[in-house]
Amino acid sequence: MKQNSIKDAFYNELQLGKKLLKENQFSEAFYHFENAHILGQKHLYRHTASHFWLLFWAIRNQSIKETLGQIFRILASVLFTLIWVPTGNTGGANVSAVQPMPIRKELQKYF
Repeated sequence: MKQNSIKDAFYNELQLGKKLLKENQFSEAFYHFENAHILGQKHLYRHTASHFWLLFWAIRNQSIKETLGQIFRILASVLFTLIWVPTGNTGGANVSAVQPMPIRKELQKYF
C-alpha cells in the first residue's frame, strides 16, 4: 500500500479547501476542491462530497451558474459514479460535466 493513499489525499485536499474558504481565499479553495473531486470521483461518497463542497463554495461566492451546475452534478454523481466518470475532470460548472481531462501533475502519483 502506498504511504499516502488516494483517500488520504482526497481528505487532505478537502481540508485545505475548507480552510481556505473560511479564510475567504476563494480561488485557492476552489482549486483544492477541484483536486478533491479528481481524487474522489470514482468513490460514490467522496465524489458527492466534493460536489457538495463545490456547491458550498458557489453559494459563498453568490455564483448562480456554479450553484446550479453543482446541484446538477450532485444528482449526477449519485446516479452515475458507479457506472462511469470522466477521469481527471475537475468538477466545476466551468467545464463540461462529461469531459475527461488530463490528471493534474501533482495528483498523477495517485493514479
